[in-house]
Amino acid sequence: MSTIISPSLLAANFADLKSEINMINRSEADWLHCDVMDGVFVPNISFGFPVLEAVGKICQKPLDVHLMIVHPERYVEQTARIGAMMMNVHVEAVTHLNRTIHEIHDAGMKAGVTLNPSTPVSMLEDCIEDVDMVLLMSVNPGFGGQRFIENTYAKIGRLRKLIAESGSKALIQVDGGVNGETAPLLAKAGVDVLVSGSYVFRADNPEERIHQLKNL
Repeated sequence: MSTIISPSLLAANFADLKSEINMINRSEADWLHCDVMDGVFVPNISFGFPVLEAVGKICQKPLDVHLMIVHPERYVEQTARIGAMMMNVHVEAVTHLNRTIHEIHDAGMKAGVTLNPSTPVSMLEDCIEDVDMVLLMSVNPGFGGQRFIENTYAKIGRLRKLIAESGSKALIQVDGGVNGETAPLLAKAGVDVLVSGSYVFRADNPEERIHQLKNL
């Protein structure tokens, strides 16, 4: 299976958002990654459900919604209503992770769980069989354009081992510092889904850049 490409909306030009979404529609992108930040869990604020609802109406690609917020379990129904395919929550932000995963599934979405760079893979041992995707942050969440954390490659190996041993079907996603240098190495390491923001949206030809990522 070829690598799934999920460009990050966070890096788009919000002054011309409709054009940016139409570019994604024309491109070989598989999903659209949407980072919701609250300024509490992470030190930045991005956009909320009114923007997501507007994006959902014109985006023809599945919405990969990543909630970098406290108490994301409060927003399962809202996330489902905007048509999200995937709702992704941080293990560090959820008190009752198992319950939240099942609530996401009950709302008709796939359930993703995110680990910050300093959070060990072992945190997922008791829920990995129920998770559809694990997102490994390869930068500290909250800002775009950061330098890739090299330890991510070793962490991917540990996660692959956990998935294999548990019989889980979870995909592995990586977000942060994904570019022309890191993307081939990540694909070789066994990453299923690549999130790329600045590298895509700030390219002279974003569609061609997506094509390059899709055909590593």
